[in-house]
Amino acid sequence: MYQKKVLKMRPATKMATRIIIAVLVVVITVFSFYFYRKNKLENIGYSSTASNNIIFKFKYDYALSNPNNKTLNKAFESKDYKEKNLDKYKNIKYQNHENLIKNINTLLDKKYTTREISMILAHGSDQDVTEFAKKEKVKYLEEFYSYPYAKLKYYDRYLKYSNEEGEDEETTVILINLNLDKEAYTDCVKVDGNKIDVLVNKHFCVDKDFIPKDLVTVKKEYTIDGDSKTKGKREAVNAAISMIKDAEKDGQKILINSGYRSYQDQQEVYDTYFKLYGENYVKKYVVNPGFSEHQTGLAFDFASGNKNVFKESTEYEWMINNSYKYGFCYRYQKKKEFLTEIKEEPWHFRYVGKKVAKKIYDEKLSLEEYYAEYGDK
Repeated sequence: MYQKKVLKMRPATKMATRIIIAVLVVVITVFSFYFYRKNKLENIGYSSTASNNIIFKFKYDYALSNPNNKTLNKAFESKDYKEKNLDKYKNIKYQNHENLIKNINTLLDKKYTTREISMILAHGSDQDVTEFAKKEKVKYLEEFYSYPYAKLKYYDRYLKYSNEEGEDEETTVILINLNLDKEAYTDCVKVDGNKIDVLVNKHFCVDKDFIPKDLVTVKKEYTIDGDSKTKGKREAVNAAISMIKDAEKDGQKILINSGYRSYQDQQEVYDTYFKLYGENYVKKYVVNPGFSEHQTGLAFDFASGNKNVFKESTEYEWMINNSYKYGFCYRYQKKKEFLTEIKEEPWHFRYVGKKVAKKIYDEKLSLEEYYAEYGDK
């Protein structure tokens, strides 16, 4: 009868096999444990890179107790991570800055609190914060940066102006944001004249060769004396015509007296008034070419078809109360002259779009104040 042979391992081979199996079991267990933890961390808001570092830094339980913390996530991702600052990172409000953790470390070394650091980060770009972090620790941080529209890069200007002029912090922030600590027509900020809510004044200018997109001619029937040369940006012209038509239903006769003016047109206006009335007059009533919002095609001078002096007309009162519904703001008011640096012009209205116009109307702002608080984001 045939007898089956049973192969037997040598003792050494058997031991090696057992060791290999044991190692494989350990490796599989470790990897399973690792991936289980990594998956759990990713499910509570940590990135793959951060999760790896959390596990290898033995901070798993710490991270679990601080889910969806973007600043911690950035810290664990960063080569600038410092163990001593771990408890502080989690209390700092996240900003999407390239050098976030490096700058936080610098600011913590300078003894800023986590609340102060959150405030600093919220008021500037990555570059602004990097430059600010180079300064010695500053005073009066809360005084200026309790206002959401304050800019970190202007700290020195805020402090200087407040000390020299004795203005309160809020007024200082608004004035500096508008460059009103500088002489008119100097160090001009170049702006995009095609933006509907753009600010153009004696400190914010458009290029000499700027021509707005989508310029159209206003139909004669809506202009004073049937002028066939009046132009404006299509959106603004359509809004003005809609307003004029609705005003007519209320018995008001509103006409457009002036619209778009090129750089060259504004130069001619400036030169004409300069020759007629002199330098003091143009300083008060005529802006330099490049600094006129008429060049954007968004500004119009309106007239009454019933009265020569627009401010004395019922059309003026109607526009004060209704123009915002069509996207216009009353641009140069007497009580806002210290901000606009232009004498009152009751006839001058500016198209900014309905949303912005309503905010300006509801909060009784000038376009300058709107820009300083909301527009430059």
